[in-house]
Amino acid sequence: MSDLDLQKVLEESGAILRGHFLLTSGRHSDTYFEKFRVLEQPDVLSRLCTKLASGFPDGVDIVVGPTTGGIIVAFEVARQMGLPALYVESEDGQRKLRRGGTISKGSRFLVVDDVYTTGRSIREVISLLTEMGAVLAGVGVLIDRSVHAIDWGAPLIAAHRVSATSYAANELPDWLAAIPLTKPGTRIEK
Repeated sequence: MSDLDLQKVLEESGAILRGHFLLTSGRHSDTYFEKFRVLEQPDVLSRLCTKLASGFPDGVDIVVGPTTGGIIVAFEVARQMGLPALYVESEDGQRKLRRGGTISKGSRFLVVDDVYTTGRSIREVISLLTEMGAVLAGVGVLIDRSVHAIDWGAPLIAAHRVSATSYAANELPDWLAAIPLTKPGTRIEK
């Protein structure tokens, strides 16, 4: 599926929404990516994950994803790469390995997520696992809607890029402030 075809599929499925959105990062945008419209389509999700799985070299030991959408992405990327998957969940406002999940010191991990705006979830996963002695091998995302690139210290691969500007609450343009606010997403704020 070409990027042009994928953009059309994303728009027609309702995955790319237009309006005024408060993102889980706390920023505001006129464009929102509703990941569940993609996660509901296994064939589309599988194709996106193929781009991630095929983009990383050998030497990855485990694929890791944060809740919620990152878990599904991690499962599919790990399945395609023939690797185990690990899931990082939130508990008391912090990312943790729960349900007996473990990672060995020195393990090279690939962290994958659904949507990358500010990289907060990705940073939290990397911080947790590197503190446990694991080594970051790469970052993969289904949709990259970031404005500013982050040097992860490892390769970043995005299956698709969506051009979308986001604004801090105190930088909101008047035209966006005039549109009723919607707060989608799954992150529970402290």
